[in-house]
Amino acid sequence: MTAARPRILAIAGTDPTGGAGIHADLKAIMALGGYGMGVVTAIVAQNTQGVRHVHSLAPAWIREQLDAVSEDVHIDAVKIGMLGDTATIAVVAEWLRDIDAPVVLDPVMVSTSGHSLLAADAESALRELIGELAERNGDVLLTPNIPELARLAGEEPAETSAAAVLQAKRLIGGTALSVLVKGGHLDGNVVSDVVVNRSGVFPCESPRVNTRCTHGTGCSLSSAMATAFVRTGRWDEALSLVKPWLQAALEGADALEVGAGNGPIDHGALA
Repeated sequence: MTAARPRILAIAGTDPTGGAGIHADLKAIMALGGYGMGVVTAIVAQNTQGVRHVHSLAPAWIREQLDAVSEDVHIDAVKIGMLGDTATIAVVAEWLRDIDAPVVLDPVMVSTSGHSLLAADAESALRELIGELAERNGDVLLTPNIPELARLAGEEPAETSAAAVLQAKRLIGGTALSVLVKGGHLDGNVVSDVVVNRSGVFPCESPRVNTRCTHGTGCSLSSAMATAFVRTGRWDEALSLVKPWLQAALEGADALEVGAGNGPIDHGALA
């Protein structure tokens, strides 16, 4: 039974500046009216200027965290962010087999600053996890950025939203997966985010915000989508709920004055 405030579990790495990773997840979940919980996969030394070091937790510690939550709390949805390596992917995949809840997978591969966040030998394991999730009945959303979508599709990065949508369709194939094609990396004064699944193509547009403060946008968007999906039951309707909040969060980002690099969005812009 779903509670009045959706209980969302985020599985991700950390960000001590609070703008990305599990810190951003929890803020986004709360902003969309959910109750956020968090399982840490890696301790990341990073700030608004880039990633300095990643320390992956032992798989046994990750599993202890996952079991501690799921044995006590009903989970309405799961958001998965940074997994980092093959061992972490394996333990999360095993745990997910016993979890009956919608899943949003943000396939974190490379940070905005260019730091690799997925081990070279872990990409095949990530693809296997996506394959397992594809067997679920329509309650799984992938949220890659444009470079990550191209990498998963085995193609060059798309230069237009239409081309990215075609990549998403090829990635989905005949499965029940949904993909959120994010337009933030594309050119233009309008940002088009598009939910793509076998039911259709569902775009949602907004004016581009002229800001460099976009740190953690992908983490935040995926967690917000998980929360909104519990309320709506449709990924396109979830995007319609999330998009105005994200727009306000980007518009208010500069005023936060956090860090000397690419600062975070303002998760509490509509509070």
